[in-house]
Amino acid sequence: MQDLPRHVRGDAGDGPYLLHHPVELMVLVVTLRCHGCPPQAIVAACGLDERTVAAWLRRTGGHAARVHTAVVETGQVDLGQVQADEIGVTGCTGRVGQALARAVPARLWLGGDLSPTRDGALVTATLRRVAACASRVALLICVDGFAAYVGAVRTVFRVAVRTGQPGRPRLVRPETVLRAQVVKSHKGRRLVDVTRRVVCGTVEAVAAASARTKGGTQINTSYSERLNATFRAALAPLTRRGRRRAHGAALLTSGLWLVGTAYNFCWPHESLRVRTIGDGPKWQQRTPAMAAGLTDHIWTLEDMRRYRVLPMEGAPLPRQTDDLGRARAARAVRARAKPSATEAVA
Repeated sequence: MQDLPRHVRGDAGDGPYLLHHPVELMVLVVTLRCHGCPPQAIVAACGLDERTVAAWLRRTGGHAARVHTAVVETGQVDLGQVQADEIGVTGCTGRVGQALARAVPARLWLGGDLSPTRDGALVTATLRRVAACASRVALLICVDGFAAYVGAVRTVFRVAVRTGQPGRPRLVRPETVLRAQVVKSHKGRRLVDVTRRVVCGTVEAVAAASARTKGGTQINTSYSERLNATFRAALAPLTRRGRRRAHGAALLTSGLWLVGTAYNFCWPHESLRVRTIGDGPKWQQRTPAMAAGLTDHIWTLEDMRRYRVLPMEGAPLPRQTDDLGRARAARAVRARAKPSATEAVA
C-alpha cells in the first residue's frame, strides 16, 4: 500500500460509508463477482441480500471507472497497436451494444462504452478513450468490418494543418495512424470467408507495425476477441445464448469497469511474465498495467478500493447520491420539521 503512485489512505470515493458490514466482506463479494460467481451463490453463502450485492457492485464499479480514468487515460502509454471490437448484449428491455479496445503489446484494456444501438457514436466514444491513453499519435488500429470505424477514426485521430492563413485550419489524419480491417463472411452461423484489407496506410507499413508490436504475421483481431471471452466469462449477461439477462445498463456498466480495471491491475498475464536473474522465483509475473509502465507491482482489489482519485482542477463537486448524502438530507428534513421553542410556547 505504501508504494502506490498516489495517496491511497482513507476511504473517500469508494463508497464504504454506512455499509453495516465489514469492509473485508465487501472486498470478498466483489472479488467473487468479478471472477464470474453468480450473485445467488454469494447470497446463499454469505447470508446477504441480493440488493446489497448489487449496490456493492455499483459502488465498486463506479470507483473502478474513476481509477481507470485517473491512471490509464493520462496519455502515458505507447500503444503501438490497438484492436477494437463490439458485441451485442441482451437485456430485459432489449439489446444494447458494447465496444472494447485493447493495446496489443501490453495487453492493456483501454476502456469501453455501452450504447442502446450499435452505431458510430459508440465506436467514436471508445476511440476517444484510446486517444486519451496514447502518449503519441503513431499506432495501428485493427477492427472488424463495421463501417462506422471509417468515420470514427477520421473524427478522433486528426490534427490541424496550420498554414498561417486566417480561418479554421484543415483537419487531416496523420500518416502515422494506420488502420486495417478483418471482414468475416458468414453463412448462417458458419464462417465461410475472411478478408483482410488495409484501409489507411500501405501494406508494408501495416506489416511493419504489426511485426514491431508482436501482433502476429497477418492482420487480425484475435486479441480483442480473447478479451471479449474474458469479459464473457466474468459477466453472465455477455454470454452467447445464455439465460442470464442484464437488468439495466447501470449494473452492466459497473461490471464492465470492475472487470476491466481488475484485469489491468490485479490479474497477472502469462504472456507478460519476464525471466528473473538470481535466486528466487524463475519468473516475475506482470499485469498489463505493469507492462505499460503505469505501476510497478500487482494490485489487489483492496488496493484498488483504497486508491484515492484526486478531483480534477476546476471540476464541480459531485452530488451527494450515496447513503451518507441521503442520511444528511433526512436529518435536514427532520430539523426543518421540528418546531422551534417559540412556536412550542405559542
